[in-house]
Amino acid sequence: MGQNNDSSLNGFVLLGFSDHPKLEMLLSGVVTIFYLIILAGNIAIILASLLDSHLHTPMYFFLRNLSFLDLCFTTFIPQILVNLWRPNKTITFVGCVIQLYVYMWLGSIECLLLAVMSYDHFIAICKPLHYLVIMNPHLCLKMIIMVWGISLGCSLALCSLTLNLPRCGNNTLNHFLCELPAMIKIACVDTTAAEMSVFALGIIFVLTPLFLILISYGYIARAVLRMKSKAGQQKAINTCGSHLTVVSIFYGTIIYMYLQPGNSTSKDQGKFLTLFYTIITPSLNPLIYTLRNKDMKDALKKLISVAYESTKMKRK
Repeated sequence: MGQNNDSSLNGFVLLGFSDHPKLEMLLSGVVTIFYLIILAGNIAIILASLLDSHLHTPMYFFLRNLSFLDLCFTTFIPQILVNLWRPNKTITFVGCVIQLYVYMWLGSIECLLLAVMSYDHFIAICKPLHYLVIMNPHLCLKMIIMVWGISLGCSLALCSLTLNLPRCGNNTLNHFLCELPAMIKIACVDTTAAEMSVFALGIIFVLTPLFLILISYGYIARAVLRMKSKAGQQKAINTCGSHLTVVSIFYGTIIYMYLQPGNSTSKDQGKFLTLFYTIITPSLNPLIYTLRNKDMKDALKKLISVAYESTKMKRK
């Protein structure tokens, strides 16, 4: 505990990309642009789906939760920007702990939420006549509460294990966030047990939901091929295609980050993956779900029209 207390007193130094000042300047501009895209895109999806009564369905309820989750990820972006502008920034021990727990919690939520969304699509396409009965508001709310609750338990277990590793006074993180792999790397003991725990929980929270998603889409593909209506087929493909795109981007990044040996990546590779996972993915979600979804595009047009009329009335 004495070794850990050194970090408690001094906090942690986040190196970021301090060896590449030009890269930091470029990244700060890119991050700022994507930050604005995330805020505008996800807020627009939430407002459009709430204001349009046609979108008060389970599918859009889960989509609103995904957009809200992406907005939660934006809380880390100011920290990233500050670290890009001011390398070697110190973060307090308490701040680092909160960041670690929340980041892992949000990531676990997205893993389970995407699996829940695939189940919703499975019921909608494979059992359309029973959809509203099965996916009733009470069940949808229970599923969301379970997703957030189970993910919190995962975060508490993994982060507590990581923070209990002795660091022998080492408080320099070669990262711009207090992320779990970076915290494990500064431990001064054999971290095999910790890495195996991360891998084991990764199997449960990453590969198991992914496996269930693939099973769901196997049934969905069979149901779509049996449809006689071309319009119905196209609508199902557009809806499921959007979700599969998000699943591919998200799970591909997570598997590469967490389900491989701790020393198999370069020192900067993990930072770029974190940037992609924290910034690129949340900014792509609104584009993916709106560009391929006619109902959402119509709802956004209505929202823009209402905002325009409101602005026009204020000017008068």
